Amino acid sequence: MPPGRGWRKRWRSRSWAQRISRFVEPCLLLLLHRGDSHGYDLLERLREFGFAEETVDSSVVYRYLREMEDRGFITSNWDTEGGGPPRRVYRLTSEGDQYLAWWVNGLRGTREVLGGFLQAYDDHMKLENHCLEGRMARVDYRSSS
Repeated sequence: MPPGRGWRKRWRSRSWAQRISRFVEPCLLLLLHRGDSHGYDLLERLREFGFAEETVDSSVVYRYLREMEDRGFITSNWDTEGGGPPRRVYRLTSEGDQYLAWWVNGLRGTREVLGGFLQAYDDHMKLENHCLEGRMARVDYRSSS
């Protein structure tokens, strides 16, 4: 049983979105590696990685952008050119490029661990279903004699 009270409610409420929110950071870094961009555009482009509006809040995106800027991974400037209000445009730094590479190495390791876990789960469930079907067949056989 999962620890803590209310785990069923969290499970039904798609709490996976909360657990994956940290993944927003490398996604933003990759988007900025492709080119400079403003916050709203980055928020929209996160859909490419499977994030929907209900799984990532704009405040989360802007918080990560501020934190990454404070850590020197990105820089920003106000774009006052063109029509409309000024927009903050974000740019990846060389330190941010290295941080993205660090994230990618970690994610590759995570993929291996998750792949192993999922394969073990699938194998176990196939075996469990097979054993269950065998037990049911024996029960059916005995009941028909």
